[in-house]
Amino acid sequence: MSDRIAQRRTAANLTHRVRIAALGCSAGGLDALIKFLSHMPVDTGMACVIVQHLAPDHVSALPEILQRYTRMPVQEVRHNTRVEANHIYVIPPVQDLEIVDEHLHLSAPVERAGLRLPIDRFFKSLAQARQKDAIGIVLSGMGSDGTAGLVAIKNQQGRCLSQDPATASASSMPLSAIAAGVVDTVAAPEALPAQLLGHAASAPVAAAEAEPVSDASPSAMAQIIELLQRHCHNDFSLYKPNTLERRVERRVALHRFESITEYARWLGTNPHEVELLYKELLIGVTHFFRDPEIWEYLLDEGFPALFARSPQGKCIRIWVAACSSGEEAYSMAILFAEALRKSRPAAKFTLQIYATDLDIDAVNRARKGVFARSITSEVSAEYLSRYFVEQPDGYRIKKDIRDCIVFATQNLISDPPFTRLDVLSCRNLLIYFNPQLQKKLFPLFHYALNTGGLLVLGSAETSGNAAHLFAPVRSRLRIFWRQDQPLSFSELVFPDRKPEFSPVHPPSTHSNEHMATENLGALTDQLIQQTYAPPAVLVNADGDILYISGRTGAYLEPAAGKVSINIHAMAREGLREALIGVLPRAQQAVGPILLKGVKIASERRSVVVDITVSAIEKPAALRGQLIIVFREVPAARRGKKQDLAAAAGQEELQTELQQAREALQHLREQMQSSLEELRSTNEELQSANEELQSTNEELTTSKEEMQSMNEELQTVNAEMQSSVDDLNEVKNDLTNLLNSTEIATIFLDNELRVRRFTSHVSSLFNLIQSDIGRPLSDMTSMLEYPELKPDAKEVLRSLVFQEKQISTVDGRWFRVRIMPYRTLENLIDGVVITFMNITELHQLKAKLSNE
Repeated sequence: MSDRIAQRRTAANLTHRVRIAALGCSAGGLDALIKFLSHMPVDTGMACVIVQHLAPDHVSALPEILQRYTRMPVQEVRHNTRVEANHIYVIPPVQDLEIVDEHLHLSAPVERAGLRLPIDRFFKSLAQARQKDAIGIVLSGMGSDGTAGLVAIKNQQGRCLSQDPATASASSMPLSAIAAGVVDTVAAPEALPAQLLGHAASAPVAAAEAEPVSDASPSAMAQIIELLQRHCHNDFSLYKPNTLERRVERRVALHRFESITEYARWLGTNPHEVELLYKELLIGVTHFFRDPEIWEYLLDEGFPALFARSPQGKCIRIWVAACSSGEEAYSMAILFAEALRKSRPAAKFTLQIYATDLDIDAVNRARKGVFARSITSEVSAEYLSRYFVEQPDGYRIKKDIRDCIVFATQNLISDPPFTRLDVLSCRNLLIYFNPQLQKKLFPLFHYALNTGGLLVLGSAETSGNAAHLFAPVRSRLRIFWRQDQPLSFSELVFPDRKPEFSPVHPPSTHSNEHMATENLGALTDQLIQQTYAPPAVLVNADGDILYISGRTGAYLEPAAGKVSINIHAMAREGLREALIGVLPRAQQAVGPILLKGVKIASERRSVVVDITVSAIEKPAALRGQLIIVFREVPAARRGKKQDLAAAAGQEELQTELQQAREALQHLREQMQSSLEELRSTNEELQSANEELQSTNEELTTSKEEMQSMNEELQTVNAEMQSSVDDLNEVKNDLTNLLNSTEIATIFLDNELRVRRFTSHVSSLFNLIQSDIGRPLSDMTSMLEYPELKPDAKEVLRSLVFQEKQISTVDGRWFRVRIMPYRTLENLIDGVVITFMNITELHQLKAKLSNE
């Protein structure tokens, strides 16, 4: 590990690319920037690019202010500025900034007023240009600008830092970034440079990172995988080794360990780092309408074809696996609604989307349906207005879109799949799995999809060895349709919550082949049982499904909401009611319990089954469990039984039917009356809601404008305060300088009114601070100099200084010099009169004359 880090440092020295740290801030950012730059060494070899919200109509003095706190050159960015090491670049007002190659490019903002997100824009540009070398730092500020940019940097495995919100004047931006779960380091601004440089010293450069990992200890990686499985309940042994090792190496470099073995040893004592590593491995790269060509196909061809072959009123079922924070699921729902809206004649379908992910934090964010303002670069204005509601912190998905999506945590490896699907989207997940796991998942996808259903994969994924199960619709787009191909017993392996392989001692291929040969007879028996035996389910006393034999799709289905493998949750209508109380009875009964003629409803058809529930005594390993066997009743047998039952109780049924009709009519009348009242109430509420919505939109717009103005004013105020501090410092310096010379000085304006004076003037004039602004001629003086005022006027007129030696009434002598007061613009704004005490010099001259 240490050798490879040294090689990477060498590669970094050879590369011509300057590493860039991008700093984004808004309100209160000046103080944070000063603290950051004051602790940033001069010779880091990096460049800092500062993106701050600036007032559009104010000339920023930010570069001049920051220059006083660092020896690195600070300059305002000009178009096509080349980035140089050990330099600081500041964005100018009313400009957006991007990096292209080694140059900073300026452009006019494209967002409407109140929605500018310059930090996000530059961070995203940096992530695209520098990928793993990108560094983003969010400092004090209001709103959420910078969060989406950090997500983009994190997705490229770059480095994300944030100011500690407790140290920020405005904590909204740091809090938003931290809540997104992408920040690697949180610290006070003065501590961030050390964190930044510590990472940069050990971080891999892009050229070196491309090399395959070669020195990762198998035992150390196995230990890490086992720790993850123990703490996070997910088996990463089936992930591609290189993917795992790259992510682990990033944490190793971040914490400055010399080897993965050292990191693995430390990881065993640090549960918090296990959680962080787990989050690192859950790669959540997503955004709205990613890969636009795929969505164009679904809108123009995919969904219309699905509508054409489906009966009106059908519920279209879609599963979005690995949904992350929900953008893809919402994109799917929006495109479905658009396809319905554009269909001619108008199609009438309902939608149910199951969106699942392993990351509970990502799922919780997806459930909220609230997204940052940066989605304006991904979602068109038309879709934003039609399917989103604007609010202060961004955009919220509308209720009709949100209600058709069920978000849940699910482990694709160990949890059962959803079934009877029309579309299954599993994009950019399979690329992280090894071929063995991919081979296992495609038959499950085939089982879950209806015939002709669509399978949507990522741009770098293919159906691999499952070409007989899925035919390409658009090979380039990685969209496939499910073929009506039966699955063999060996292909379809349902998920098992117990890991199939120990991560520390994985079985060899040779041993697997040997076991398969020895168990050929057992496998044949299982195949016969799978083909000819009735469907059955093995459950425990609580109803949790332990094993499924045969096809039970007509009796069981995944429940909406949180994934559950309990038979009471998965039972279809009819079976659910029949099973109530049966399992406890079966455990106490001497023999099996038989439920005859149970009618189970499904979308395609209804079936009648006889159900046998038996408690298991042998073998001992299954003692205490129950087996539920389903035997479908043939149609002829059902008809005969029904005829006998109808003949026996026809008269009784007629009476009950009449009573039921009367009760139903009464209920209909009550329902009609209640419905009319509800409609009236709903109309009133709808009207009130529209008024409130309109008011809320106006308030939101006003708040955005006020927030933007407030940020700009705070920035201007911070710069002005810095200028005031500078002026006070200069004033103090000048005062001390003048006092140290012991030369009495008076500053007069053009009307010869007192503007300022030094302390030594009090020995010549009776001046106090309250005399500032009064004419000099009003002041009593000890000078025998009645021509002082005329001489001062003459200097103002001629702009030629005058100098005289004047005595005082007490016998002192002064050299009086009157000069014009010139501003920095070389304008005359009064006079300056200085009085230098030359009494000793005059006395010496007199003495010499007498001698």
